[in-house]
Amino acid sequence: MRATSTRVILSCAAIGVGGGLFAAGAGYFAGLIAGIAPMLYGITIGSHFLPSAVALALLKRPGVGILTGFIAGLVGAAFAPQWILRFLATGLLVGALLELPFFLTRYKNWSPWLYYIAAAGSGIVLAAGTFIALGAEHYAPWFWVLYLALFALSPVVFTWLGRVIAGSLSRAGVARTLT
Repeated sequence: MRATSTRVILSCAAIGVGGGLFAAGAGYFAGLIAGIAPMLYGITIGSHFLPSAVALALLKRPGVGILTGFIAGLVGAAFAPQWILRFLATGLLVGALLELPFFLTRYKNWSPWLYYIAAAGSGIVLAAGTFIALGAEHYAPWFWVLYLALFALSPVVFTWLGRVIAGSLSRAGVARTLT
């Protein structure tokens, strides 16, 4: 196994800090949504996908999604310490789930559709977990349809946004010496 360069690690840290700041704000927004319109909570889950998606699309290296997600979780937790476990666990889980298809292809295939398959699959896994945790009997069927659909779609939208950001950074030459 090759050693990971300091440049890659620092790039993950920079992306993670930016993503963590975004996640901290999104965490407070999620609390507001949960109190006002809980059926729309699923739109906020995608914010956790942004830093890992940017790192994977920009750096195209093993482990960068997990590392960036963890760093984003640390930064988010610094601004919202009451959610430290949520931020850290979600950052690691999302990073691992987004990396899974690339791991299965031994990091040789970086096709765009793999990002979206990973994001949609991750959203469905997270939606199923919340459905089981909250219990179907507590809400009406229309609520669950909207809630679960947003949980599945939000990660795909934020992954697309992460790929757009990574593309812009790449065209600007940010990762020229890293890939």
